[in-house]
Amino acid sequence: MKLARLTSSALGAVLIAALATTALAPVVSAQSAPPATVAAPQQSLADLVGQVNIPYEQFTLPNGLTTLVHTDRKSPLVGVTVYYRVGSKHEPRGRTGFAHLFEHIMFTGSENVENFDIPLEGAGSTPTNGSTWFDRTNYVETVPTGALDRALMMEADRMGYLLGAVSQERLDRQRGVVQNEKRQGDNQPFGLAEYLLSDRLLPIGHPYRHSTIGSMADLDAASLADVADWFRDNYGPNNVVLVLAGDIDAATARPMVERWFGDISRGPDVPQVQAGPVTLSAPIEEEITDQVSQTRISRNWTGPGVNDADAIPLQVGLYILGGLASSRLDNAMVYGPQVATRVGAYAQVHEQLSFLSADFDLAPDADRAQAQALFDAEIARMIGEGPTADEVQRAATQLIAGQVGSLERVGGFGGKGMVLAEGLLYSGNPAKYREDLLRVASLTPAEIRDAMARWLSRPAYTLAVVPGERTLDGATMGGWGDEAENPPPAPDAGGGTTAARTGPARDIPEAGPVPVLTFPTAEVARLGNGITVNLVRRTSVPTVTVALALDAGSAADSPDEAGRHQLMVDMLSEGTQTRDAMQIIREQEELGASIATSAGVDSTTVLLSSLTSNLPQSLGLMADITLNPAFRADDFARVQTQRLAQIDEEQTNPGALAGRAMGRVLYGNAHPYALAATTGAEDVIARLTPADMQAEHAEWFRPDLAQITVVGDVDMATLLPLLEGTLGQWAPRNSPRPVKAIDAAAPAPAPRLVVVDRPNSPQSVLVVGHVLPITGTQGGQEPLELANEVIGNGFLSRLNNDLRETRGWTYGVRSSVSQRVGQPAFTVSTAVQADRTGDSIRVILDQLAAFPGSRPVDEQELQRVTEGNIRGLPNRFETNGQVMGALLTNHLLGRPDDYQAQLPAIYGAIDAGQIDSAAQAFMRPEGMAIVVVGDRSVIEPQLAQIGLPVEVMEAGGL
Repeated sequence: MKLARLTSSALGAVLIAALATTALAPVVSAQSAPPATVAAPQQSLADLVGQVNIPYEQFTLPNGLTTLVHTDRKSPLVGVTVYYRVGSKHEPRGRTGFAHLFEHIMFTGSENVENFDIPLEGAGSTPTNGSTWFDRTNYVETVPTGALDRALMMEADRMGYLLGAVSQERLDRQRGVVQNEKRQGDNQPFGLAEYLLSDRLLPIGHPYRHSTIGSMADLDAASLADVADWFRDNYGPNNVVLVLAGDIDAATARPMVERWFGDISRGPDVPQVQAGPVTLSAPIEEEITDQVSQTRISRNWTGPGVNDADAIPLQVGLYILGGLASSRLDNAMVYGPQVATRVGAYAQVHEQLSFLSADFDLAPDADRAQAQALFDAEIARMIGEGPTADEVQRAATQLIAGQVGSLERVGGFGGKGMVLAEGLLYSGNPAKYREDLLRVASLTPAEIRDAMARWLSRPAYTLAVVPGERTLDGATMGGWGDEAENPPPAPDAGGGTTAARTGPARDIPEAGPVPVLTFPTAEVARLGNGITVNLVRRTSVPTVTVALALDAGSAADSPDEAGRHQLMVDMLSEGTQTRDAMQIIREQEELGASIATSAGVDSTTVLLSSLTSNLPQSLGLMADITLNPAFRADDFARVQTQRLAQIDEEQTNPGALAGRAMGRVLYGNAHPYALAATTGAEDVIARLTPADMQAEHAEWFRPDLAQITVVGDVDMATLLPLLEGTLGQWAPRNSPRPVKAIDAAAPAPAPRLVVVDRPNSPQSVLVVGHVLPITGTQGGQEPLELANEVIGNGFLSRLNNDLRETRGWTYGVRSSVSQRVGQPAFTVSTAVQADRTGDSIRVILDQLAAFPGSRPVDEQELQRVTEGNIRGLPNRFETNGQVMGALLTNHLLGRPDDYQAQLPAIYGAIDAGQIDSAAQAFMRPEGMAIVVVGDRSVIEPQLAQIGLPVEVMEAGGL
C-alpha cells in the first residue's frame, strides 16, 4: 500500500468490514437504581439485511473497461475506486513483491502528471491511496464532485500512458520505500509469523504461498524492463473495474469515462491461475522464539475461496469460535480458568482460497499444556457439535448490523465503491454482498457444523511463538521458498532507459467551484440533572451514535498512579449490579449494538453505536454500564492480568517503547501527561484493588463532569425522553468537582538524545519533539496546524517527500501537534532503516531549521493547505463518526459547535506570513528532544553527528 499494509481479505469489504469495532473514546458513573433489563425487539435478520442496499448502474466501454455507478447525494463527493485484476498470485518466481512494488510506482507520476497528489489534494481530494493483495491491486481517492473530471483524467493517464514517466531513479526510490515497508512489518512482535503460515500450509510454487510484500532479494532484482512488461501485460482497461460512488449518476458519468478512458487500447487478459486450497498430508507443529512478551499459539488451515458454498458458514463459525466477544474460546480460556489474555479465530477469504486460523495468547504463569488442551477441546467441540441457534443469531445480528453501519462512506478502503468492485471482480456480481448477507441471515447451526467439520478436521499447522531471541531473518522470508536450491536473482544493475512518450499530451482539467460545507447544526437540550445534550440528526443510515464524555481521562491520575483511571474505565463493561460481563456482551450482540468505554488523555467516554430500532434497549444497557459498575473481585483480577500483559507487550513493541520514553522525556515523571497516552505503570497496576476502582468511579463519574453528544437517525422529541429515563436518573453531587493537575509546569524544552536498545531491529523508530508554550484551549492555532501540514502531516509534506519519496529510507513520516487541554507537544515520528538512523535524524533537524528561514512556505503549499483544505472539508465530515469526532473535539478544546462551519473563512484568511510565523515560533529544532528505539550496536556509532551526549533508557523501566 501507499501508506499502510492492507489486512482485509477478498470478502473484507462485506463481512470483515462488518467486524470492525466502532470506537471514539471513553466513560461515566453514579449511584442510582439499575435500569430494568429490556428484552431485545424481535427484528428479523431479513429486515436488517433489507437495510443494506447499494443500487448501481453498469456500462462497459468497447475496450473492456467496466464501470459501476452508485448515486448517493448526501455530500458533494464522489469516491473513485479502481480495481485491477492482478495481484501477487500472478507474480513469477524471482519477482515476488513486484505487484506491490508496481503499485507504488503507479503513484510516482504519468506522462502528463508529475505528481498525482498535488493537483488532487489541491482540489480537495483525500490523498490518493492504493493496496495490493493476492488477487488484485486497487487505487482509491474521494474527490469533491467538481474535481471528478480531474481524478478521472489522472486515473486514465496512468492506466494508459505511464511508461514514459517511469525512470530508473523512480524505480530505485520506490524499491527503497517498499523494502522499508517490509522492515516495518517485520520489526513488530510476531511480525514474522505470517510468512511461516503460508510457507507451511502451501507447497512451493503455489500462487498464494509467497507473501505480497515479497523477499528482499526479489525486490532488489526488479528492473525497469519488469515494470514495462508488468504494465503492458496486466494494466489494460479490459482487466479493470472502475466504480464511481456518490454525487454522480450514470448519465453524467458515462461521457466523462468515455472521454478519458475510451482511447486506451485493450491489453492481454490476465490469465487465471490454479490456486485452490491444499490439505496437509499430516499435522505440522513448530515453535520459534521472538522478541515477544507472551506465548502465542495458533492453529491454521487453508480453506475455500470466496464463491464456495462453505465460505460464509466458515466465517460465521470461526466468528462464533473466537471472534464474538462472547465466543467459545473467550468463555473457555479468557473467562473461567483465565489461561489466556486474548483469543481469536477468523477466516481470511480470498478469491480462490482462504486462510483459516484460531489462536490465543497464553496468560502469564498459566500452564501451557492446560491452555492448549482447552483450546483444542473447543475447536473439537465446534467441529463435533456445531454452534447453538442462539450463537448463530447473535453472530449474524452483529455481522449484519455492522454492515448497516458501514454504508456511509462512498469511497476509500471499505467504502461502497470497494464493496461493488470486489463483488464484480471475484464473483461476477456487484451485489454479491447482499447474497452473502442473506446467506448469513439464513444459516443454520447444522450448516455451520458441517462446514467446520469438513475443513477444520483436516491436518493443521500449529505454530507457537514464544519469548526469546529472534533467530529468523525477515529479509530472507516471503519469497518463492526454493532459494536454497535456486539462488535468488541478481540485483538490478540499474541503468534502465525511460520509455519514449506513449500517449497524447493532455492538460489537467480545472477543478470545479469550491463546494459549500454544510456542517450540520446541533440541537441543544438539557436533562433534569443538568447534563447538556447535543444532537445532530443525520438519516443516511438507520443507526445512532451516543457519546457520554466526561472531563476526566488518564490525566486524572496523579504521577504515582499512572493507569489507575484507564483500568477503572476498562472495568465498566465487566459487570454491573444486575448483569455479569457475559450478559452485557450477549445483550449487545442480540441488539446489534456496540458499547465502548475508553479513557483518552483529557476525557473519558462511553460510546454507544446502535441500530435506530433498538435505541431504547441499547441506551438502557449503556446507562447500566455507566452508572452501576460492580467491580467484582474475580473480574478485576482477570482485567488486571490482561493489563499487566499489555504493558509487557508494549515493552517489546518499538513504537510503544518510543511513545513511553518520549512522554517521560517531554513532560518529566511528575506531570500527568508523562504516561497519559500509554497503558500506565506496571507497579501501579499491580497494587490496585477493586476498592480503588470503586473510589475512582465515585470521584470522576458525576453528571456535572458529563456531556452527551448524539449523531444519527433520531429526533430530539424521541431522544430526550429516552435519555431522561436512563442517564437522566443520575443524581447530581454536592461535593466539589475534582481537579486534574494538567496545569503543572512541564520541564523547559532542552536538547536530549535518548536511546532505547532493542537488539536485532532492522529499523529504528525515531521521535523528535518538544512541548509547546501554549495550551490546547487557546484559540487561533490554525496557522500552526497548517504549518504542521507543510512540514510533516500528510503525504505531500516536506519530511515525507524527503525521507520517503526522495531518499527511500522510510515507509512514512508524520508530524503532529497533540490535542491536549493543557500543553500540547509538537513531534515528528518515523521508522527508518537501521543503517540510516543518524542520517535521518539529521534530515529531520535540517528540514525544521529551514522552515521558514531558508525555505518559507511556497505558493503551491499555501494553496494546498488553505484552498485545498477548504475544498476538502466535505471529505472530513462525510460520516456520522467524523461528525461525532469533530463535536467531541470542539467540546474538549472549548470551541463553539459551529467551529467547522467557520473553517472556510478561517483558512481563507490565513496567508503565508502567518504560517511561516507559526513555524518560526513552534517548530525550531533548537531544544528538540530525540528518542531512538533500535539496535544500539548498529545505531550508536551513527549518532556522533548529532552532537549530543547519548542517554540510554532501559525498555523494562519505561
